[in-house]
Amino acid sequence: MIWVLSLAVLAGMTVVMICAWGYGLARSNGGWTDVFWTFGTGIALAAAALFPLEPGAAPQMRQWLVAGLVALWALRLGGYLAPRVAAHPEDPRYARFRADWGRDYARRMLFVTLPQAPASALLALSVLAAARTPGAALAFRDVLGVAVFLVALGGEGLADAQMKLFKADPGNAGKVADVGLWGWSRHPNYFFEWLAWLAYPVIALDPARPLTWLSLSAPVVMFLLLTRVSGIPPLEEAQLRSKGEAYRAYQARVSAFFPLPPKSA
Repeated sequence: MIWVLSLAVLAGMTVVMICAWGYGLARSNGGWTDVFWTFGTGIALAAAALFPLEPGAAPQMRQWLVAGLVALWALRLGGYLAPRVAAHPEDPRYARFRADWGRDYARRMLFVTLPQAPASALLALSVLAAARTPGAALAFRDVLGVAVFLVALGGEGLADAQMKLFKADPGNAGKVADVGLWGWSRHPNYFFEWLAWLAYPVIALDPARPLTWLSLSAPVVMFLLLTRVSGIPPLEEAQLRSKGEAYRAYQARVSAFFPLPPKSA
């Protein structure tokens, strides 16, 4: 059933991402891709988590818990992204695509947008493994998973607030933000985004049950996306173009992803 539900998520998210592609073209803003993906993934994964364990059975407490975590993630991230996309110029990553691809932008953007659907399906494997953990009553590992998730949510919110405060100071114009969490990681928001997906293996993983290893799919997928594909690489490229040597010095001093004490200058 986990595989069937994951395929259902894939099908649903393919439709969502086609809509995201079309809406982004209509609004001349590729940033809407991220908004559609976040809310679409949240809805699809929460619905999958609540799918009955047995025909006609009501969702169990753990299913509601896991669905709630996914919904909270989508509301926080989507609620942060949507106003920014609506009120600000196009994200530098997508603006660069538009400039580089020219008249071929629409076609090539489709192949940037659609692969996000299978990414959601892989995240679904982790969520479903947690939601379908045996046992009707919640256990300590459920509480621990919620604690990991809340730490991640709080850390990401703090990182966003620190960056917003830094940018609000006119004296910081053109400077590299290296305050608070940003002095320990160049992308603390990405780190805490990844940490939130560790909540599901905390709830589900049991080395004696092979199927529960699927719960590691979400943190692995998110780590690769954030550090190798659509997260850090294009953002750091944009920062180097805009801030030059100041950002290179920041790169040499501060960890890219995991929060670590900064190196001395």
